[in-house]
Amino acid sequence: MKSVSLLGATGSIGVQTLDVIASHPEQFKLSSMSVGKNIEAAEKIISKFQPEICAVQNEEDAKILRSKVRTSTRVVSGMEGLIEAAVSTDSTVVVNAVIGSVGLLPTLKAIEAKKTIALANKETLVTAGHLVMEQAKQHNVAILPVDSEHSAIYQCLNGEDPKRVEKLILTASGGSFRDRTREELKNVTVKEALNHPNWSMGAKITIDSATMMNKGLEVIEAHWLFSFDYSKIDVILHKESIIHSMVEFVDTSIIAHLGQPDMRVPIQYALTYPDRLELINGKRLNLWEVGKLHFQEMDYDRFRCLKLAFQAGTAGGLMPTILNAANEKAVELFLNGHISFLEIEELIERAMQKLSNVSKPDLETIQETDNRTRQYVESLLSKGR
Repeated sequence: MKSVSLLGATGSIGVQTLDVIASHPEQFKLSSMSVGKNIEAAEKIISKFQPEICAVQNEEDAKILRSKVRTSTRVVSGMEGLIEAAVSTDSTVVVNAVIGSVGLLPTLKAIEAKKTIALANKETLVTAGHLVMEQAKQHNVAILPVDSEHSAIYQCLNGEDPKRVEKLILTASGGSFRDRTREELKNVTVKEALNHPNWSMGAKITIDSATMMNKGLEVIEAHWLFSFDYSKIDVILHKESIIHSMVEFVDTSIIAHLGQPDMRVPIQYALTYPDRLELINGKRLNLWEVGKLHFQEMDYDRFRCLKLAFQAGTAGGLMPTILNAANEKAVELFLNGHISFLEIEELIERAMQKLSNVSKPDLETIQETDNRTRQYVESLLSKGR
């Protein structure tokens, strides 16, 4: 039986991870977990799974949760609590499903503790890919992708010689506004942006999908996960989200990973690798029901955030950290009604142009740059841009 530490238990990936764990009680148990501020949901999870540790975002909520918990679960808080949930149990695998750069430090600490990392937190590799992969190699720790696109590539590469790979091809649904022109995007609402056509995800990721920044972060993540140059990573528009990603080889053949849009599949694969289990209540893919699959060349002028991500990844150093921090702040401002949809990419680009880059930054420099970038983006708002 595998013991699982689940960081971000109440988010979209977290909820589906819990479903996988509950579906196979003979295979998995939840040993520790973290939540943000959703104390009501945390209480229900604790009651059902009885983990050893539950970390919450702040101490005030921790006190409330402690008064409600009727199990032996220990409730901790803050970054220290998040790290404790990642490393201080008998867990063998850590599912990092938190949103944002807050997931970086717990990942590094879990690697030090020699936990297998099932990674759904893109920002960990985007902001500090060189540190994470170096530490994983040093401690002989496996980093297994949970994103459907990276899980697909991981499976397509299984048993293949990386030297015979011509290109990694990430597929993109196009998000909520894939059929709209830039002119039509000027006055879109938050409600419209949160209406994703294929996937049910959290607000931040759904907005990132609409801007295509989500795919941009995945490009940077793929660079670090699979050690391919950005010139060998491509993105194509695929509206149905049936092909999750592909790998093209030097002999022109392409291996693709297909399946229904169901995040439990890559989650479960990361937990069972190299084995596979039946997906309880999983829907089979019948291609005759799908009928047709559509593909379209990516327009990098239409989806400027994706273009910015390629630029940041190619520049390396601190630039992906700046990209990510500026995006997180800009998306927050959009969700709160302070900026328009197209101003998200404008603020990101201005941050990338203004802030200085450093090659191979250490953790302290990365964290300082992350904070400085958010402050800069905030200052642009107060100055009226």
